[in-house]
Amino acid sequence: MRPPLPPFTRATATAKVQAAEDAWNTRDPQRVALAYTEDSVWRNRDVFVTGRAAIEAFLAAKWAREFDYALRKSLWAFDDDHIAVRFQYECRDAAGQWWRSYGNELWEFDSAGLMRRREASINDVRIDESDSRILGPRPAGDRTDIPLH
Repeated sequence: MRPPLPPFTRATATAKVQAAEDAWNTRDPQRVALAYTEDSVWRNRDVFVTGRAAIEAFLAAKWAREFDYALRKSLWAFDDDHIAVRFQYECRDAAGQWWRSYGNELWEFDSAGLMRRREASINDVRIDESDSRILGPRPAGDRTDIPLH
């Protein structure tokens, strides 16, 4: 079980989005991959990935080339077992070039709260380091999650 579970309310969908942001900001592929079903299907830009092991490998490769990665996600919409998310993240590459990536994700969950499908559309923009605005994990006072109790 990976609460919150569908069907989602605004509060539980918001909590699910914040939990995903928190996990991705750890840059721990094994931890992040545990949020997906064993046979989860992904589209990430032009890359198609199937299965938790492949997701973990994809994330390990991603974060091996993205330095100082920091992500923000926000709830866009939700319905029953689906959540739509807007996000942006910043990182630098091995040459020191900074990037801001913008995107949308569509998520579908199973009854245990694991994501069985993820569709991500992402655009990348070169930025100067001085233009960076996402500095590490979200501060506690800026969190978007809503207590479930």
